[in-house]
Amino acid sequence: MTARESVWDYPRPPRAEPTPRRLTVTAGGRTVADTTRGWRVLETSHPPTYYIPPEDADRSLLRPNGRTSVCEFKGVAHYFDLVLGEEVRPSAAWAYPDPTPGFAPIAGHLCFYASRVDACTVGGEPVQAQPGDFYGGWITSDLEGPFKGAPGSLGW
Repeated sequence: MTARESVWDYPRPPRAEPTPRRLTVTAGGRTVADTTRGWRVLETSHPPTYYIPPEDADRSLLRPNGRTSVCEFKGVAHYFDLVLGEEVRPSAAWAYPDPTPGFAPIAGHLCFYASRVDACTVGGEPVQAQPGDFYGGWITSDLEGPFKGAPGSLGW
């Protein structure tokens, strides 16, 4: 059995670390991303967000949409729509093209909202999306919460 991790033991400010676990993202019957070279970002009260090298994603399915947001730790995020033929899933992924120095390893890597694709897996295990529509963490059975993102938790 895998040791359980409490998201309350994760650091603040957050940190990025490589993960050897296989990460997959699927949508519309297609593999959107598949890697064993991903990174995860750990931050107090959040399930990890997983970042996938752009060369391990089907970038033909992603269209920049001009949306940006700012993270006080990582810098400016740029968002991508997932385009599956006639279906468009707005802002399904994001990346930090020029992150702050502490997050240089994830520069250009793609992170996907589990709630905006059909399935994401970590080490073969299907994930649950972090509650809410702002954060993009992936919840696996080896995590203990509670997790930030649900109504009433934004002030944590």
